[in-house]
Amino acid sequence: MRTDYLLEREVDRVLSALMPSNRLAFRVSLHTGLRISDVLSLKTKDLKPQFWITESKTGKRKRVNLPGPLLADLRAHAGKVWVFPHRTKPDQHRTRQAVWADVKRARIAFRLPQNIGTHSARKFYAVQLYEKYGSFDRVVKALNHAKKYPETTMIYAMADKLLEAKMKRRGRKKS
Repeated sequence: MRTDYLLEREVDRVLSALMPSNRLAFRVSLHTGLRISDVLSLKTKDLKPQFWITESKTGKRKRVNLPGPLLADLRAHAGKVWVFPHRTKPDQHRTRQAVWADVKRARIAFRLPQNIGTHSARKFYAVQLYEKYGSFDRVVKALNHAKKYPETTMIYAMADKLLEAKMKRRGRKKS
């Protein structure tokens, strides 16, 4: 089952319910549009205001920009090797399943009707970017999507509208 868009008013609620490490990882995903697996595999030595990563799913390179306060939080949290070290295995990074389970727990705690998960942060990022710049091409580039499959990016950039339609069909309001 695909994850849905996380409404702007629900972001703070979900963040407040997450464990501190998972909250920070989710914040990075919200700000950068990175998949949670790429966020969790960040290495402490690579933390700078701007750096390049190679996405694990696509193998594509992506430039990442971090604002000062988020970078400071990441540096304060970082372990020796990994920014998000595994809870019991310091030579490994935290798993995406750990963050996913925490997001699901937050969804249940707030009785959110939509199916949210870690990928909801990526959709939130895409919608915010599209609303800010009104440029579909900018969203394609930011998400590192293939230009030959515009429908994939459209699902992300219009995730808020898709959720609204879904809620309407279910007889619920999104407001």
